[in-house]
Amino acid sequence: MRRKSWVIVVIVLLGAAIAAYFFLQRLSEPTPETAEIAFPRPVPTARPVPPPAPILPPAEPAIIHPLEATPSIDTLPDLDHGDVLVRQALYRILEKKWKSLLLTDHLIHKLVVTIDNLPRKDLPARVVPLKRVPGAFITSGEGDERTISTHNPERYTAYIQLFEGINSEKLVSLYRQFYPLFQRAYAAIGFPNAYFNDRLVVAIDDLLAAPEIDGPIRLVQPKVLYQFADPDLAERSSGQKIMIRMGRDNAMRLKVKLREIRQLVAVK
Repeated sequence: MRRKSWVIVVIVLLGAAIAAYFFLQRLSEPTPETAEIAFPRPVPTARPVPPPAPILPPAEPAIIHPLEATPSIDTLPDLDHGDVLVRQALYRILEKKWKSLLLTDHLIHKLVVTIDNLPRKDLPARVVPLKRVPGAFITSGEGDERTISTHNPERYTAYIQLFEGINSEKLVSLYRQFYPLFQRAYAAIGFPNAYFNDRLVVAIDDLLAAPEIDGPIRLVQPKVLYQFADPDLAERSSGQKIMIRMGRDNAMRLKVKLREIRQLVAVK
């Protein structure tokens, strides 16, 4: 009897499931009236794609210290041939001793790289277009008492005298004449939207800001090269470190010439 009861229950449940299936299927089918008035589903429209932004030419450099009477770049040769012209023009206005000091290969490029790096922390010696000051760096004392020797500035005396003998107006006139080549070289080293003469003024101002230290300057030697023991001096730019190493009197003499040049290349 129990077995029959279970069979009956199963049959009833199966029948109910079949009835529910057909009932739900019928509900899902639209009636003829519904089919006639049904609206098609709107097809989503794609959003309009904006046109690509136009490629604009590089922005002109924001010039702070423009140079007057600059010739067109079209009237000058390329950098390689320009080096020859600049070297010849320099020899006409500089003393003969400069010929033994100037390293004239890739002269314009080296001048630009040197000026750009003077206000920075490091200045690679290989890019400076001048022979190194003769002699070794002279120090005094030992250990924690080591300082720059009072005789070290003598190594720079001949260079300072040559700089003092330069006619600033003629030098800047030459610079104006060949300025487009300097600007092109500056763009070539990674500054296409900057104005080289502005960088020159920055470099001059940085040199003029070098501290004029009267007294012994302590040194440390953590490895091979000497460094300033004073953290403030150690963090100075490469140009200011050169000014400090050459000695207070030499630096002051050089600053006189730098101020002359600045008046000729800067607006204010």
